[in-house]
This record gives sequence, C-alpha cells and structure tokens, in this order.
Amino acid sequence: MKSNFPLRTIDANLNRFKEGIRVVEDILRYEYNSPIAKELKNLRHIKIPNYDEIIKHRDSINDILKTSTKDELQRGNLKDIIISNLKRAQESARVLEELYKIIDINTSEAFKNARYKLYNYEKEILMGI
Repeated sequence: MKSNFPLRTIDANLNRFKEGIRVVEDILRYEYNSPIAKELKNLRHIKIPNYDEIIKHRDSINDILKTSTKDELQRGNLKDIIISNLKRAQESARVLEELYKIIDINTSEAFKNARYKLYNYEKEILMGI
C-alpha cells in the first residue's frame, strides 16, 4: 500500500460498515426471522486486501469524536435502530468506495455494490416491518 494512503480512515470505516450491518442483521434474524439477515451477513464479508497493514494504524483511544452525540443516545424503537445503522453502513461504504479508488479499484467497486445493496435492503426492510 502507498505510504500516504489513509489507513486509519479505512480501518474506522471498515468497523462502522461491519458494525452497522451486524446490528441490523441480528435484529432481522432474531426479532423478525427475515431472510434479509443472511444477505446482510454475506455483505459483511467483503475481502479486504492487506488488512494486517490497515489494523496497525488503528488509534481508537485517541479518536477525537468517540463521544456520542445526543441523537446517537436516543432510539425510540427497533425501526430507529435499523435506520440509523443502515445509514451508518451506507455512509461508511461510500467512504471506503472513494478511498479504495486510490489503490484497489476492485475493492472500491465491491463497496460501491455493497452501498447500493444496502439502499435496496433498506427499502425492503422498512416496507416489511
């Protein structure tokens, strides 16, 4: 990987992407018995080149924005949790799509495809609950 590549940003967004999907996956699996949970599980397993190098740049202790905002602390129901976590995953997919354009267009395209799948799943999920 190029030395000026934003590895810490990639690491943070990989975490957001997978965590956001996992929250929705578990709610759909355990609360709704939805087959979309399996699709989300598959989406979490995008192959990440050079992950060992990426994780070396993790610095969650010194993250200046790790404190939750007031809105992040409030969820009224499962639908609110699903929406916020799908948005989190979609936004992270977009960041990853852009950053991977620098060195690995295939990974960039994988995150672009994931983002569009998430948009579609969001509609399916919200229309079905």
